[in-house]
Order: sequence, then structure tokens, then C-alpha cells
Amino acid sequence: MSYTPVAADVAKLRNQTGAGMMDCKKALVEAEGDFEKAVDILRKKGQKVAANRADRESAEGAVIARVNEDNTLGVVISLNCETDFVAKNEAFIELAYELAEMAIFAATKEELLATDFHGMTVAEKLIEQTGVIGEKIEIGSFERIQGDFLGAYIHAGNKIAAITSLSAKVDGADEAAKAVSMQVAAMNPIALDETRVSQETIDKELEIERHKLTEEGKPANIIDNILKGKMQRFYKDNTLVHQDFIKDGSISVADYVKSVNGDLKVTGFVRVSLV
Repeated sequence: MSYTPVAADVAKLRNQTGAGMMDCKKALVEAEGDFEKAVDILRKKGQKVAANRADRESAEGAVIARVNEDNTLGVVISLNCETDFVAKNEAFIELAYELAEMAIFAATKEELLATDFHGMTVAEKLIEQTGVIGEKIEIGSFERIQGDFLGAYIHAGNKIAAITSLSAKVDGADEAAKAVSMQVAAMNPIALDETRVSQETIDKELEIERHKLTEEGKPANIIDNILKGKMQRFYKDNTLVHQDFIKDGSISVADYVKSVNGDLKVTGFVRVSLV
């Protein structure tokens, strides 16, 4: 006599794994009512789907930023998938938020993947969800930051998120850190200030501008002076503290932070984007 699963068991399996009702029913039938065996069957299905989709591009997804309770440590992760349809799914976004909360306690992406997730590792959960959803699901970016006071911002649609570090916890720091994180998300600075810009980037920019000036016929003896001005403009446009503040273009980001507290400074940032 073949086993027929009861609705309560199907619902329980679905709640634990997120798999569809028919997949859960089939797994319970194949497992002859053995709940743990049915879970394994669904996981193996996920492994097969993951193997078949390993070479697929997972450029869509959700980017989530989370900060710990005392605002001294934060992470930004992306949970990647293949299509925007899945990225907008409520259950997918909830999973991304849950993983971001867990990521606060992980030093690296590898440590997060090895973390326990309700009886399985995060890596195993992602394989399981690959089977459930039918798309490649993976942790894409993992950015971690520490500081005296952190604030986060997640752009509408969960495609961009940023965390900013300030030098102290003062009155108004919460609003300031969020505002600067919004700046980071919108303006995508390449570094905190000119001292943090890589020499490779500086050399490349100088090469480009020198070539332009030479093509314009500028005399060699004044090109170096012109380049100094060009680089100052480059730093103003591309480094966070020197950028015009998006909420008030008459001041820089550094000036905005000083307006909150005269001794307050921006000390770092991280940003992840899927656009």
C-alpha cells in the first residue's frame, strides 16, 4: 500500500524548506513518510539544480546592509539570483535580510557560508533554495566595516546599500551617518579622500589628462601646473569627503558632518551595488 502524506506533514515540510507544495508531497511519498529523508530528497534536488545552473550569471538579487546594536560593526551583503522576478519575491528578500543579520557575526563570506542556519549551513540553505526557486542563488558581495559609530542606508528596490563610519557617537550622529551613507549610495565615491586613492588610479588619471593637454597643444612647461588643478577637481568629484553634499550642494560632505559636530569626521565607508 503506497504512502499518502497528510496535509499537515506537507505544510510542515514546506515551512521548513520553502519548497513548493507538490515538491514536498512528492518528497514525502518517495521517503514513505520519513520527514528527515524527505528533507534530504529536497536538498539533493537542490544540488542537482545548482550543478546544472553553476555556469549561469546571477547578476540580480537583493543588497542588504545591517549594523549591530551599538553601531560599531556592520556588513553589506548581496544575495544574488538570476532574474529580477525572483529578486522582488518577498520570501527571497526576507532570506536576504536574515542572512545579513547572521553576517554581522561572521568575519568573512566563507565563515557566513559555514554558519548554522536552522540545522543546516548557510551554503546548504542556498543550495536548497536553488532547488526550490529553480535559479542559481548565492552570496555575491560581503563587505564588513568597523568604527566608532556606523549608519546604514538601503536604496529603494534593494539594489544598492552602503554603511558609513563616523569618528564618534554624538548628538545627530545617527541622522548624519545615514545621510552620508545615502551620499555613498548615490554618488559612488572611489575613496574616502585623496590619501586613500590608489597610486594606480592616480597614474591612470594623470596619463589621460596629460594626453588630452598634449593633444590640445598646451606647452610642456605648463602642463604639470594644469595637471595639479585637474587632480584637485578629480578628488573633489570622486572622493567622499570632498564631494558636494547631495542634500545641500553649497557645502562638502566634510562640511556637512562638521555642521553636526565640530569635531566629527567621516572615517570610512563600504558600498555594494547590483546596478
